[in-house]
Amino acid sequence: MPDSAPFAASDHAQAAERLRVGGFTRLTTIDYPGELSAVVFCQGCPWRCRYCQNGDLLDSGVNESLIDWADIRAFLRQRVGLLDAVVFSGGEPTAQSALSAAISETRALGYKIGLHTSGAYPERLRPLLPLIDWVGLDIKTLPEDYAALTGLPDSGEHAWASLALLLEAGVNLEVRTTLMPDWTPDYLQTLSQRLATKGVRRYVLQACATQRALDPHLPGYSIMPRELVEAVDPMAFERLDVRGL
Repeated sequence: MPDSAPFAASDHAQAAERLRVGGFTRLTTIDYPGELSAVVFCQGCPWRCRYCQNGDLLDSGVNESLIDWADIRAFLRQRVGLLDAVVFSGGEPTAQSALSAAISETRALGYKIGLHTSGAYPERLRPLLPLIDWVGLDIKTLPEDYAALTGLPDSGEHAWASLALLLEAGVNLEVRTTLMPDWTPDYLQTLSQRLATKGVRRYVLQACATQRALDPHLPGYSIMPRELVEAVDPMAFERLDVRGL
């Protein structure tokens, strides 16, 4: 059956072209640790996190501002040997069934694959793991407090299930937490200790930018972020980074 491979490749390309892309960064040094990468911002997210800075990526519908995957494919072919990796971000990339085909196409070009995810869909994340080299996972709060932040029940259960899945698989993993303005040092200490106990080794804390937040009523910090992060034991992690403070 000599023609089966070309037909399979064609089917794969058609599946990838269904990926809805709301934005594209051609070069970044900060979205995949240690690698020069491009970032594909996938359109659509099921959650409405109060501090979200990407409100234009939340709607999952098709609109005229979307970028064709064929154009991104052409760009990536031209940058082989110049870029190291491609990161699929969002929005929530695992919300789209076309993600796997797009990742497979990108990986076939020789790129490392990074994924930024909230962990909203652990059952969709699992089959992607063999295709992914690095994951940046947002753990937003303790699992029981997710609904107040995301607007959806069971979102905490899903996120922490994704964490368990990634830890079990041994994927190169960075866990990130955005510091909510109303948190106390005790709350952050409890959250960080639970993550360390689960086996998280690289942990990143980042400030909440309230100026462009999805929730216009998000308050300012009652305890400054630099004071909050002092509650985290740096010896509990192999690496603890603080960004934007």
